[in-house]
Amino acid sequence: MHARKRGKSRSNRPLSKDSPEWVKVTPEEAEALVVRLAKEGTPPSKIGVILRDIYGIPLITQVTGKSITQILQENNLLPEIPEDLANLIERARRMQLHLSTHRSDRYNKKRLQLVEAKIHRLVKYYTRIGRIPKDFKVKTLYTYA
Repeated sequence: MHARKRGKSRSNRPLSKDSPEWVKVTPEEAEALVVRLAKEGTPPSKIGVILRDIYGIPLITQVTGKSITQILQENNLLPEIPEDLANLIERARRMQLHLSTHRSDRYNKKRLQLVEAKIHRLVKYYTRIGRIPKDFKVKTLYTYA
């Protein structure tokens, strides 16, 4: 978003919405796997990678008709803060820690401002859709010199 043009290298989703015939896992088994992995503390993004690499399930949506977050929400296992927002908050915290010792790092100051802009946009989006409460505040200390 805040970077220059870097290309569009990514994998393409399959055209078919149906589960491939070589996937032998039933929807109930797939949901049980997702719930078990979430109870072990695995974040939703890693659950998809584990299902793909270890269990041979290319897309959970094709097998169950639901996304990983929908399955976790049905079982009350969804994290309080969405994973992408939590990762950005952690990145901003690390950048502020770096700035506390290296006050003249102008590049890091600029990048921190961009990360904070992303955080504020995500908070606005998640409050609008009701995923986080309306009075959600990011508890960070801004250390600009």
